[in-house]
Amino acid sequence: MSEAAVITRSKLNDVESPPPAGAVLIIDDEVEIRESLETLLELEGYEVETAATGQQGMQRVGQRPFDLILLDLALPDRNGLDILTEMHTQDPGLSVIMITAYGTVENAVKAIQSGAANFIQKPWDNEKLLADVRAAVARHRAEEENIQLKRALKQRYNFENIVGKSEAMLKIFDLVAQVAPSRSTVLLQGESGTGKELIAKAIHLNSQRRERPFVPVNTGSMPPDLLESTLFGHVKGAFTSAIASKKGLFEVADKGTLFLDEIGTMSMDTQSKILRVLQDRKFMHLGGVHEVQVDVRIIAATNVDLRQLVREGRFREDLFYRLNVITIDLPPLRQRKEDIPLLVEHFLHKYSLENERPYRRITPEALLGYSWPGNVRELENVVERAVVLSSGPEIGLDLLPDQLSGRGTPFPVLDHRPEASLFDILEDCERRIISDMLEKCNWNQTEAAERFRVPLSTLNQKIKRLSIEIRKKGRE
Repeated sequence: MSEAAVITRSKLNDVESPPPAGAVLIIDDEVEIRESLETLLELEGYEVETAATGQQGMQRVGQRPFDLILLDLALPDRNGLDILTEMHTQDPGLSVIMITAYGTVENAVKAIQSGAANFIQKPWDNEKLLADVRAAVARHRAEEENIQLKRALKQRYNFENIVGKSEAMLKIFDLVAQVAPSRSTVLLQGESGTGKELIAKAIHLNSQRRERPFVPVNTGSMPPDLLESTLFGHVKGAFTSAIASKKGLFEVADKGTLFLDEIGTMSMDTQSKILRVLQDRKFMHLGGVHEVQVDVRIIAATNVDLRQLVREGRFREDLFYRLNVITIDLPPLRQRKEDIPLLVEHFLHKYSLENERPYRRITPEALLGYSWPGNVRELENVVERAVVLSSGPEIGLDLLPDQLSGRGTPFPVLDHRPEASLFDILEDCERRIISDMLEKCNWNQTEAAERFRVPLSTLNQKIKRLSIEIRKKGRE
């Protein structure tokens, strides 16, 4: 063991212990290693317990929860890999770092493949060990927070697949819980990929219609004739290919909920027929002569401004007010970045299970500096791709898209005034690129200048010329 790894107990006594940073269990048969690790971690504020054998370690795990287990691969009574398997059988979310000597690196790799968070090789470097411990504890706490949040939401609202702890999402959860039991029509507004269908399902599952069908239809993906046939059904011979009568989705969703996504793309003629169903709860099959009575709750969703479409004459004003009884605005992911770590852990577990791959680690901080124009759907796709392509215990930057990993900076999409000149447009581009980099660097001009590979004085001149407001102090 390195001399740096040995810290005397007298030194610990001279230090005022900070509040516990997490609970750690050390399982190792070597007294010196247990004491060194215990002292090192207690100096960092961790609450530490130790065990000399696998049996003792399993007993400790059964007595109380731990944020992290440091587990030796070679124990006198049992093999560390067997203990790891047993621990994860009892608690799949338990975070374990293996301790290994030079000759057992191959087994350490097997441990990673079996679900260990990482491995520490003897003799260790204190700083690296502490960094690994901090990362593992933080990851475990994020996972536990995610589990507890989802459990609480499920008990309170039955929100199974919606993840979020930001103030904006908690307000939406409360609003959904309030409107779900009613019969009122709901309009969901938000950018593509913000989870409008998940919210619609949550409203349905928390309503008295939960035992009846939830029927989603993307109104923007069909031509008008096909959409009307899909919604209202048709009788035999109504058109050339109508060789048999067919029910529409309004009938399929009877006593349940019909979710109309991208409703702003509907033709004016289809809009008038939807309006009649909302008003009278009646419609006719295409080619039919008899009215059909239905009891369907409508939840509509749009990623465009329906008021603007009304002003432009492309959406019926009377239908808009029929739909706009209760409106829920879903925030884009860039406005609730505190939810990203929870979402990342959720998707990592989901796609590791779906693809039968070992759980991989990814640092959420690598995903926080990006604006996520595709919102939660884009984040989910990025994590799924990384899980499928990863081969090591940790997902590296090389498996992330260029705009996330820093290998490329996407050109900003700008919406310019018609009278803007080329110089105005270029200045706007420069302002946005510099502001984006400053935000990624926590508004530290020195770091931003280094990443731009320009002198600090040059960057400061541009900040002044472009009137860029520095919103907070840079990192020390």
